[in-house]
Amino acid sequence: MFAQIKEDIACVFDRDPAARTWFEVVTTYPGLHALQAHRFAHWIWRRNFKWLARVLSTISRLLTGIEIHPGAKIGRRFFIDHGMGVVIGETAEIGDDCTIYHGVTLGGTSWDPGKRHPTLCDGVVIGAGAKVLGPIIVGKNSRVGSNAVVVKDVPDSASVVGVPGRMVTKPHPEEEKRQEMANKMGFDSYGSTKDMPDPVANAVNRMLDHMHLVDERQEQMCKALKSMGAAMEDFKLPELDSCKLDSGEKDDSTEEKLNAS
Repeated sequence: MFAQIKEDIACVFDRDPAARTWFEVVTTYPGLHALQAHRFAHWIWRRNFKWLARVLSTISRLLTGIEIHPGAKIGRRFFIDHGMGVVIGETAEIGDDCTIYHGVTLGGTSWDPGKRHPTLCDGVVIGAGAKVLGPIIVGKNSRVGSNAVVVKDVPDSASVVGVPGRMVTKPHPEEEKRQEMANKMGFDSYGSTKDMPDPVANAVNRMLDHMHLVDERQEQMCKALKSMGAAMEDFKLPELDSCKLDSGEKDDSTEEKLNAS
Protein backbone atom coordinates (compact mmCIF):
# COMPACT_ATOMS: atom_id res chain seq x y z
CA MET A 1 0.00 0.00 0.00
CA PHE A 2 2.74 2.46 0.97
CA ALA A 3 4.66 1.60 -2.21
CA GLN A 4 1.59 2.51 -4.27
CA ILE A 5 1.16 5.82 -2.41
CA LYS A 6 4.82 6.62 -3.02
CA GLU A 7 4.35 5.79 -6.71
CA ASP A 8 1.27 8.05 -6.93
CA ILE A 9 3.24 10.92 -5.41
CA ALA A 10 6.26 10.36 -7.65
CA CYS A 11 4.17 10.53 -10.83
CA VAL A 12 3.11 14.08 -9.91
CA PHE A 13 6.71 15.26 -10.33
CA ASP A 14 6.85 13.64 -13.78
CA ARG A 15 3.76 15.48 -15.04
CA ASP A 16 3.57 18.78 -13.18
CA PRO A 17 6.55 21.17 -13.39
CA ALA A 18 4.98 23.24 -10.58
CA ALA A 19 5.59 20.46 -8.04
CA ARG A 20 8.64 21.29 -5.92
CA THR A 21 8.70 19.09 -2.82
CA TRP A 22 7.03 15.93 -1.57
CA PHE A 23 5.56 17.85 1.36
CA GLU A 24 3.97 20.35 -0.99
CA VAL A 25 2.46 17.58 -3.13
CA VAL A 26 1.11 15.62 -0.17
CA THR A 27 -0.48 18.67 1.46
CA THR A 28 -1.75 20.77 -1.45
CA TYR A 29 -2.72 18.49 -4.38
CA PRO A 30 -6.46 17.67 -4.32
CA GLY A 31 -6.05 15.17 -7.15
CA LEU A 32 -3.73 13.10 -4.98
CA HIS A 33 -6.08 13.40 -1.98
CA ALA A 34 -9.07 12.28 -4.06
CA LEU A 35 -7.12 9.34 -5.51
CA GLN A 36 -6.01 8.05 -2.10
CA ALA A 37 -9.53 8.44 -0.71
CA HIS A 38 -10.88 6.52 -3.71
CA ARG A 39 -8.42 3.67 -3.28
CA PHE A 40 -9.62 3.23 0.30
CA ALA A 41 -13.31 3.61 -0.65
CA HIS A 42 -12.87 1.10 -3.50
CA TRP A 43 -11.28 -1.38 -1.09
CA ILE A 44 -14.36 -1.04 1.15
CA TRP A 45 -16.72 -1.25 -1.86
CA ARG A 46 -15.22 -4.55 -2.95
CA ARG A 47 -15.92 -5.96 0.52
CA ASN A 48 -19.59 -5.12 0.05
CA PHE A 49 -19.76 -2.19 2.46
CA LYS A 50 -21.43 -0.12 -0.26
CA TRP A 51 -23.00 2.59 1.89
CA LEU A 52 -19.81 3.29 3.83
CA ALA A 53 -17.83 3.49 0.59
CA ARG A 54 -20.33 6.02 -0.83
CA VAL A 55 -20.10 8.11 2.35
CA LEU A 56 -16.31 8.23 2.07
CA SER A 57 -16.45 9.21 -1.61
CA THR A 58 -18.97 11.95 -0.79
CA ILE A 59 -16.71 13.37 1.92
CA SER A 60 -13.81 13.28 -0.54
CA ARG A 61 -15.90 15.16 -3.10
CA LEU A 62 -16.77 17.87 -0.56
CA LEU A 63 -13.10 18.33 0.33
CA THR A 64 -11.53 18.11 -3.14
CA GLY A 65 -14.23 18.96 -5.70
CA ILE A 66 -13.51 15.64 -7.42
CA GLU A 67 -16.20 12.97 -7.61
CA ILE A 68 -15.02 9.39 -8.09
CA HIS A 69 -17.53 6.62 -7.59
CA PRO A 70 -16.06 3.94 -5.29
CA GLY A 71 -16.93 1.27 -7.87
CA ALA A 72 -14.61 2.77 -10.50
CA LYS A 73 -11.41 0.84 -11.24
CA ILE A 74 -8.22 2.92 -11.39
CA GLY A 75 -4.76 1.68 -12.28
CA ARG A 76 -1.29 2.77 -11.21
CA ARG A 77 0.27 6.23 -11.52
CA PHE A 78 -3.03 7.98 -12.25
CA PHE A 79 -2.74 11.77 -12.11
CA ILE A 80 -5.57 14.31 -11.81
CA ASP A 81 -4.19 17.79 -12.44
CA HIS A 82 -6.07 20.69 -10.77
CA GLY A 83 -9.06 18.37 -10.47
CA MET A 84 -12.01 20.66 -9.76
CA GLY A 85 -15.17 19.36 -11.42
CA VAL A 86 -13.84 15.92 -12.36
CA VAL A 87 -16.53 13.20 -12.39
CA ILE A 88 -15.74 9.49 -12.79
CA GLY A 89 -18.66 7.07 -12.93
CA GLU A 90 -19.23 3.71 -11.28
CA THR A 91 -18.24 1.38 -14.12
CA ALA A 92 -15.39 3.50 -15.46
CA GLU A 93 -12.04 1.73 -15.82
CA ILE A 94 -8.75 3.59 -16.01
CA GLY A 95 -5.44 1.96 -16.93
CA ASP A 96 -1.91 2.77 -15.84
CA ASP A 97 -0.15 6.13 -16.41
CA CYS A 98 -3.31 8.04 -17.36
CA THR A 99 -3.70 11.79 -16.87
CA ILE A 100 -6.87 13.88 -16.76
CA TYR A 101 -7.39 17.58 -16.15
CA HIS A 102 -10.08 19.64 -14.44
CA GLY A 103 -13.67 19.48 -15.62
CA VAL A 104 -13.35 16.03 -17.18
CA THR A 105 -16.35 13.71 -17.08
CA LEU A 106 -16.19 9.96 -17.59
CA GLY A 107 -19.94 9.50 -17.71
CA GLY A 108 -22.69 7.19 -18.85
CA THR A 109 -25.33 7.56 -21.53
CA SER A 110 -27.81 5.02 -20.21
CA TRP A 111 -29.77 4.29 -17.05
CA ASP A 112 -29.51 0.54 -17.64
CA PRO A 113 -27.41 -1.44 -15.15
CA GLY A 114 -24.14 -2.93 -16.26
CA LYS A 115 -21.17 -1.40 -18.05
CA ARG A 116 -22.15 2.16 -18.98
CA HIS A 117 -18.99 4.23 -18.47
CA PRO A 118 -15.80 4.48 -20.54
CA THR A 119 -12.60 2.48 -20.33
CA LEU A 120 -9.29 4.32 -20.64
CA CYS A 121 -6.34 2.16 -21.66
CA ASP A 122 -2.78 2.83 -20.49
CA GLY A 123 -1.21 6.23 -21.12
CA VAL A 124 -4.37 8.14 -22.07
CA VAL A 125 -4.41 11.93 -21.60
CA ILE A 126 -7.72 13.82 -21.44
CA GLY A 127 -7.71 17.61 -21.65
CA ALA A 128 -9.64 20.06 -19.48
CA GLY A 129 -13.41 20.04 -19.82
CA ALA A 130 -13.59 16.97 -22.05
CA LYS A 131 -16.52 14.57 -21.81
CA VAL A 132 -16.02 10.88 -22.54
CA LEU A 133 -19.43 9.22 -22.46
CA GLY A 134 -20.76 5.69 -22.66
CA PRO A 135 -19.19 2.21 -22.52
CA ILE A 136 -16.52 3.10 -25.08
CA ILE A 137 -12.81 2.31 -25.15
CA VAL A 138 -10.14 4.99 -25.48
CA GLY A 139 -7.07 3.23 -26.83
CA LYS A 140 -3.58 3.13 -25.42
CA ASN A 141 -1.60 6.42 -25.51
CA SER A 142 -4.51 8.31 -27.08
CA ARG A 143 -5.26 11.98 -26.38
CA VAL A 144 -8.58 13.74 -26.03
CA GLY A 145 -8.47 17.49 -26.56
CA SER A 146 -9.93 20.08 -24.21
CA ASN A 147 -13.75 20.39 -24.27
CA ALA A 148 -14.12 17.49 -26.71
CA VAL A 149 -17.15 15.22 -26.44
CA VAL A 150 -16.25 11.60 -27.23
CA VAL A 151 -19.01 9.02 -27.70
CA LYS A 152 -17.25 6.49 -29.95
CA ASP A 153 -14.25 4.18 -29.51
CA VAL A 154 -10.83 5.74 -30.03
CA PRO A 155 -7.98 3.60 -31.44
CA ASP A 156 -4.51 3.43 -29.92
CA SER A 157 -2.22 6.46 -30.28
CA ALA A 158 -4.91 8.69 -31.79
CA SER A 159 -5.86 12.31 -31.04
CA VAL A 160 -9.51 13.38 -30.79
CA VAL A 161 -10.89 16.93 -30.70
CA GLY A 162 -14.20 18.73 -31.19
CA VAL A 163 -17.91 18.20 -30.60
CA PRO A 164 -18.67 15.48 -31.43
CA GLY A 165 -15.15 14.10 -31.11
CA ARG A 166 -13.31 13.43 -34.36
CA MET A 167 -9.86 12.01 -34.96
CA VAL A 168 -7.28 14.53 -36.15
CA THR A 169 -4.41 12.05 -36.13
CA LYS A 170 -4.39 8.33 -36.65
CA PRO A 171 -1.77 5.89 -35.42
CA HIS A 172 1.40 6.22 -37.48
CA PRO A 173 4.60 4.09 -37.34
CA GLU A 174 6.76 7.24 -37.12
CA GLU A 175 4.83 8.52 -34.12
CA GLU A 176 5.11 5.12 -32.46
CA LYS A 177 8.90 5.25 -32.87
CA ARG A 178 8.97 8.71 -31.33
CA GLN A 179 6.86 7.58 -28.40
CA GLU A 180 9.12 4.56 -27.90
CA MET A 181 12.21 6.77 -27.76
CA ALA A 182 10.44 9.30 -25.53
CA ASN A 183 9.48 6.57 -23.08
CA LYS A 184 13.05 5.25 -23.10
CA MET A 185 14.30 8.72 -22.18
CA GLY A 186 11.73 9.13 -19.45
CA PHE A 187 10.16 12.00 -21.41
CA ASP A 188 6.43 12.54 -21.76
CA SER A 189 5.90 13.70 -25.33
CA TYR A 190 2.30 14.81 -24.84
CA GLY A 191 1.84 17.84 -27.02
CA SER A 192 4.53 16.78 -29.48
CA THR A 193 2.12 16.21 -32.33
CA LYS A 194 1.83 17.32 -35.93
CA ASP A 195 -1.55 18.87 -35.13
CA MET A 196 0.12 21.55 -33.02
CA PRO A 197 2.25 23.92 -35.17
CA ASP A 198 4.70 24.52 -32.35
CA PRO A 199 8.37 25.05 -33.29
CA VAL A 200 9.51 23.60 -29.96
CA ALA A 201 7.36 20.48 -30.48
CA ASN A 202 8.74 20.17 -34.02
CA ALA A 203 12.30 20.43 -32.71
CA VAL A 204 11.59 17.76 -30.07
CA ASN A 205 10.16 15.45 -32.74
CA ARG A 206 13.27 15.89 -34.88
CA MET A 207 15.52 15.18 -31.90
CA LEU A 208 13.57 12.01 -31.10
CA ASP A 209 13.83 10.87 -34.75
CA HIS A 210 17.58 11.51 -34.75
CA MET A 211 18.15 9.73 -31.44
CA HIS A 212 16.10 6.75 -32.60
CA LEU A 213 18.24 6.48 -35.75
CA VAL A 214 21.48 6.76 -33.74
CA ASP A 215 20.21 4.13 -31.31
CA GLU A 216 19.42 1.72 -34.16
CA ARG A 217 22.85 2.23 -35.78
CA GLN A 218 24.61 1.63 -32.47
CA GLU A 219 22.70 -1.60 -32.02
CA GLN A 220 23.72 -2.72 -35.51
CA MET A 221 27.37 -1.82 -34.88
CA CYS A 222 27.41 -3.75 -31.59
CA LYS A 223 25.91 -6.81 -33.26
CA ALA A 224 28.47 -6.62 -36.08
CA LEU A 225 31.39 -6.29 -33.64
CA LYS A 226 30.16 -9.21 -31.56
CA SER A 227 29.86 -11.38 -34.68
CA MET A 228 33.54 -10.60 -35.38
CA GLY A 229 34.53 -11.80 -31.91
CA ALA A 230 34.86 -8.47 -30.15
CA ALA A 231 34.46 -8.65 -26.37
CA MET A 232 31.76 -6.18 -25.37
CA GLU A 233 30.06 -5.83 -22.02
CA ASP A 234 26.26 -5.78 -22.07
CA PHE A 235 24.68 -3.38 -19.64
CA LYS A 236 21.36 -1.61 -19.55
CA LEU A 237 21.38 2.12 -20.17
CA PRO A 238 20.44 4.02 -16.99
CA GLU A 239 17.07 5.70 -16.80
CA LEU A 240 16.99 9.48 -16.49
CA ASP A 241 16.00 10.43 -12.94
CA SER A 242 14.54 13.94 -12.98
CA CYS A 243 14.93 14.28 -9.21
CA LYS A 244 18.66 13.51 -9.41
CA LEU A 245 19.13 15.81 -12.39
CA ASP A 246 17.37 18.68 -10.64
CA SER A 247 19.44 18.30 -7.49
CA GLY A 248 22.72 17.93 -9.37
CA GLU A 249 23.38 14.40 -8.08
CA LYS A 250 25.32 11.93 -10.22
CA ASP A 251 24.72 8.28 -10.85
CA ASP A 252 27.92 6.71 -9.47
CA SER A 253 27.38 3.36 -11.20
CA THR A 254 27.01 5.03 -14.58
CA GLU A 255 30.11 7.20 -14.03
CA GLU A 256 32.17 4.14 -13.08
CA LYS A 257 31.08 2.30 -16.24
CA LEU A 258 31.94 5.27 -18.42
CA ASN A 259 35.36 5.67 -16.78
CA ALA A 260 36.03 1.96 -17.20
CA SER A 261 35.27 2.16 -20.90
